[in-house]
Amino acid sequence: MRDKNILITGGLGFIGSHIANTLLENNNIVILDNLTTGNINNLNNPDNENLKIVKEDIRNINLDDLTSDIDYVFHLAAMASVPLSIDKPVECSDINLNATIKLLESCVKNDVEKIIFSSSSSVYGPNKNMPLKESEQPMPKSPYAASKASCELYLKAFNDSYGLNYTALRYFNVFGPGQDKNSQYAAVIPNFISSILEGVQPEIYGDGEQTRDFVYVKDVVKANINAAESDYNGIVNVASGEKLSVNQLYEIIKTTLNSDLEPEYLPERQGDIKHSLADVSNMIKINCKIDSKDFESQLIETVNWFKTIL
Repeated sequence: MRDKNILITGGLGFIGSHIANTLLENNNIVILDNLTTGNINNLNNPDNENLKIVKEDIRNINLDDLTSDIDYVFHLAAMASVPLSIDKPVECSDINLNATIKLLESCVKNDVEKIIFSSSSSVYGPNKNMPLKESEQPMPKSPYAASKASCELYLKAFNDSYGLNYTALRYFNVFGPGQDKNSQYAAVIPNFISSILEGVQPEIYGDGEQTRDFVYVKDVVKANINAAESDYNGIVNVASGEKLSVNQLYEIIKTTLNSDLEPEYLPERQGDIKHSLADVSNMIKINCKIDSKDFESQLIETVNWFKTIL
């Protein structure tokens, strides 16, 4: 992708900043971020002349002005936490759903070529039909998951009603350099790595036999860019198509870091699902393929990044 005008909402966050860093040299980037969880230090070159950073809340800014002359929108701004959404369901709906609808309306007004929406595997909920296909009926167990599923429906409605092109990417468990270990709701991989490096007993919710489908952040970036350049309108799982239990994951990280720390097992968290595994056959529709054999080298790269900040 070259010589495009691109808006990245939530562009200072974990995934959004990786997209920005990848696209910045050859495109004009506008980042919208209210810095709730984003950090300007996630950018490789925040002073790049091709970059404009708007430090505002997506709920409050004039989105018609923001999307003027924009070719592609990568929409990642969200309350991205299941537990927080359970604590604050109205705020979750306001940020994740209502603001998205306003953004879609602005995209239509300004003839945006395509919007790439960051959805989530949480929309599948407790569905046991593994591997999970995009055609499965959503079964959200949290306000966060419900908001993402609702946004997907609005994306289709705007495509049918106004011709707005879109791809909704259902991320499974994303990991990689740049994840915030200090977040109250930090993901399992940065929690494990940072705990071991700091000599603190890691915590596992439940019995650890829950399984997840992990995907590297650089593969997620590739999926976003490929989706923007594709002519596919619809939903795509973004995952490796391989499952790993939390206990297995911990053993790999523990071995990688030559640690003998044993985890502490805590009660299951409300809203968490037991198993998650993606059917990744739809990724061919956005000309994207993920090689799950790279997992351990990607994990080592992630570990090495955490060593530089701790």
